[in-house]
Amino acid sequence: MIECLTGKVINIEPETVVVDVHGVGYLVYCGNPYKFGEWMDKSITIYTYQHVREDAIRLYGFFHREERRLFEKLLQVSGIGPKGALAIVAAEQPELVIQAIENEDESFLVKFPGVGKKTARQMILDLKGKVAELVPSLTESNERVSDVVNRHTTSLPKELDEALEALRALGYVEREIKKVQPILEKQELTTDEYIKLALKEMLKS
Repeated sequence: MIECLTGKVINIEPETVVVDVHGVGYLVYCGNPYKFGEWMDKSITIYTYQHVREDAIRLYGFFHREERRLFEKLLQVSGIGPKGALAIVAAEQPELVIQAIENEDESFLVKFPGVGKKTARQMILDLKGKVAELVPSLTESNERVSDVVNRHTTSLPKELDEALEALRALGYVEREIKKVQPILEKQELTTDEYIKLALKEMLKS
């Protein structure tokens, strides 16, 4: 298994980033690729999970090992694949996800794309009592990332459009996106921040 990649981010798409490691470009799937925007053409370490299927081998990337650990825990649940697990990790609200699991709150868990009542129940059965220890480290990791994100942008239409494409790539449908789009349009944020705000709004009761 590839533990991590250290190199330069040379391209960002709604689902992926490309990391150049000594002249070899690795395609890495991410929940929020634009989170890596501040590291374009700069050296960064991305922690990876290698997922192997009969028809494909994919690398999934994360800012921190703790995010990858939560991703791996979610993959253990029947009915949750890599795309669904990425959508949950990308919301960057692990404490709410884990609280929902511990409190058996199915109504919160079904807000994620691809998670129905049956899958939510399975998450609770499989993970209750097994993921609570991840909360402090995940929260600290996300705070460290937030400290270095640039809060200013001069190309709002492009940033917002990228964010909407990233939400679609995560599996959110147009009906869900249109509910939060008016809120996003009132802001002047980076792509990463638009995505974070949209995910936060989608998870509200």
